[in-house]
Amino acid sequence: MISASDRENAVQLIEEAMQAGASCRKSCERLGITERTFYRWKNRKSHTDSYEDGRPTAIHPEPVNKVPQEMRQKIIETCNSLEYASMPPCEIVPALADKGIYIASESTFYRVLREEKMLNHRGRSEAPKRNRPATYSATAPNQVYMWDITYLNGPHKGMFYYLYLFSDLYDRSIVGWEVYKEESAELASDLIKRITLKQGRLTTQPLVLHSDNGSPMKGATMLATLYQLGITPSNSRPRVSNDNPYAESLFKTLKYRPNYQPKGFATLEEARCWVSQFVKWYNHDHHHSGLKFLTPYQRRSGTSEQILENRHAVYEAAKAAHPERWNGRATRDWTLPSTVYLNPEKELEETKITEESEAAAS
Repeated sequence: MISASDRENAVQLIEEAMQAGASCRKSCERLGITERTFYRWKNRKSHTDSYEDGRPTAIHPEPVNKVPQEMRQKIIETCNSLEYASMPPCEIVPALADKGIYIASESTFYRVLREEKMLNHRGRSEAPKRNRPATYSATAPNQVYMWDITYLNGPHKGMFYYLYLFSDLYDRSIVGWEVYKEESAELASDLIKRITLKQGRLTTQPLVLHSDNGSPMKGATMLATLYQLGITPSNSRPRVSNDNPYAESLFKTLKYRPNYQPKGFATLEEARCWVSQFVKWYNHDHHHSGLKFLTPYQRRSGTSEQILENRHAVYEAAKAAHPERWNGRATRDWTLPSTVYLNPEKELEETKITEESEAAAS
């Protein structure tokens, strides 16, 4: 809360500014308050001869719909009685109504039990689980892959080709892809084998493959192949597309390309040719916003640090030549985090933001 002395100083400064010709609104904005706050402070001074905040000592009437203590006790006793001890409030309230008794609504029953810490999962079944997906991190390429399948329109309405797309979390590059006429775990299994051979990844190197919960992703053939290759499978939560955000973002980039064929590809070969050109453009020419507008290949090849240092030098030179254009602010942050997270927990996100802020300040 703002102290009384600060309020008095603020009112005096605003009144002096208004006497000098400034508007009340502009004067208040300068001090970070609203006109309504300014006039409320003045009115309080005129009525109470003080700028003290009245909220701490204000008398607040009891809510008219607050549950009385007698009713709370009646709810607790009813729920703990031998007759209703094994029933939830949604059953207790109708059962009482059948006897001509009304104590409170179901929501009131639930609220009172929750406040008394008496609302727990009942029965021998397991309580519902609301677990977040596992958090994975990558500090170099070939540590965490993500993949998904999307539809490509075929030559006729209702006919589709299926694009299998694998990307790397660290540098966002597309490490493998293929277009098929169907979805199957067997086709995905063959593709991941070719990708691991192409990338030269040894089975002794840990690798996580994240996907959603589609049948090709969780098929027995696919899982057996992953275990054989020493790859750890990871899946999103059911019906939660945000658990695989980078794959969804990549598909949006693909389908919003100017030369994409929304009306359909005439043949499977045409679809594969188009995807091949897209992958080449995406890996080598697309300046990715999540990579400080580097291309995935620049990040993957290790040239990203030199490129970002050159950008920083250009900005510092421009600032030295025209410092007034920066008004004392630091130049644009051209640093990339050394660790990239998939589905980070809240604490990791806050730490990441703090580290990026400290890097920008230094």
